[in-house]
Amino acid sequence: MNPRTFACLALLWLCVLAPTALAQSLPALREFYFDDDQAARPIRVVEGTDDAAVEQLMRTMERRQRHAELATAQLAHIALAGGRAETAHALYRQAIESTSPRSSQRQQVQWNYGWDLLRAGNAEGALTQWAGVMEGRRQQPEWLPPTFALALWRLDRRAEAVAWFAAAVRTHPDRWPYAANLPALLPDWHEDERATLAQVQAAWVANPPAWP
Repeated sequence: MNPRTFACLALLWLCVLAPTALAQSLPALREFYFDDDQAARPIRVVEGTDDAAVEQLMRTMERRQRHAELATAQLAHIALAGGRAETAHALYRQAIESTSPRSSQRQQVQWNYGWDLLRAGNAEGALTQWAGVMEGRRQQPEWLPPTFALALWRLDRRAEAVAWFAAAVRTHPDRWPYAANLPALLPDWHEDERATLAQVQAAWVANPPAWP
């Protein structure tokens, strides 16, 4: 990224810095999770991560054009990948605060922010964002049990992780009991994330919890 673009992002960080959101409680564990969820998809307002893409995203954000909140979140993702964590977190907070509570845009931003936090080593923050995606919703999306299980296991909350994984097994007993299925079930996860979930799966095999 050229110095001018970096300087603009740094200025944006100073303008939008806000306190970190407080942790949220997890949603109640359910028996089954069959729902699709439009929130669970990457944010791509503009293709690419080069200077031209960043400048286009900045114009979209600054001019409050259509998808400005999502453009802000994509900028945050690019900033984090480039090692500018403070700028990234501030931009993500701006994107969240610029969307309506329980809106599809906020849910998509929080889902993506959760993954960026997890991959930056902050499983607690990831869990907070993913819990925010579910706030006030009736849907029971399929992504929730394995994703919560991943974050909880990394936080050493292992009984909870196994309980959430068990919900995935109840939902699709032909898929989740077998670690060999994980690459096909989770193609967008990183290898280390699938390896963590394989540990959860092994713990489930050793002592599957009853429902309820």
